[in-house]
Amino acid sequence: MKVIVLASQKGGAGKTTLTAHLAVAAERAGDGSCVLIDTDPQASLAAWWNERKADTPSFATSTLKELSSKLGGLSKAGYSFAFIDTPPAITESIRTVVEQADFVLIPTRPSPHDLRAVGRTVEIVSDAERAFSFAVTQAKPNSRLTVQTMAALSVHGAVAPSIIHDRVDFAASMIDGRTVIEIDPRGRSSAEVIELWGFVKERMKEKTKTRKK
Repeated sequence: MKVIVLASQKGGAGKTTLTAHLAVAAERAGDGSCVLIDTDPQASLAAWWNERKADTPSFATSTLKELSSKLGGLSKAGYSFAFIDTPPAITESIRTVVEQADFVLIPTRPSPHDLRAVGRTVEIVSDAERAFSFAVTQAKPNSRLTVQTMAALSVHGAVAPSIIHDRVDFAASMIDGRTVIEIDPRGRSSAEVIELWGFVKERMKEKTKTRKK
């Protein structure tokens, strides 16, 4: 089982939304069964899942202390991917979760405040020696700032070419336990999420090949 962690020291970057959407995208792509874990005290991911009518992806509860053993049990249960949402700002909690990751995705909004805050998240992930990439979220269409943000982030690591734009359907989907993929499978938002999942998969494969060498 591969563990994918969504982490950002800056609140409001879209971690919870992406965690839910990527898990659904992975299952709909036929990449295996997925399980969600919410380590954010606000429990927004848990609230979304509790509203969800579909049986998958699964949801598992875990404290930070039992996270390692919990992941071991989920792996033995046959899950292919675990997607973990993390809290903003709580450095030690983020560090604890990141240490369990096979891959870390860092959502970042195209704003000066987010760019200033991203360095600390990168530091945590780098200290743990985990593979990571950035995903630009809540972008405005045809915004020069989005391009500038991607260029600035690329200095620190790989940036997903799929930009998650600021659309109402993302927020609406989180109200009733669905995703944009399920609400409008052929929509632009759905295409962005599916492309982002493809990018994450390829990045993990590349890191696995590197370790084998």
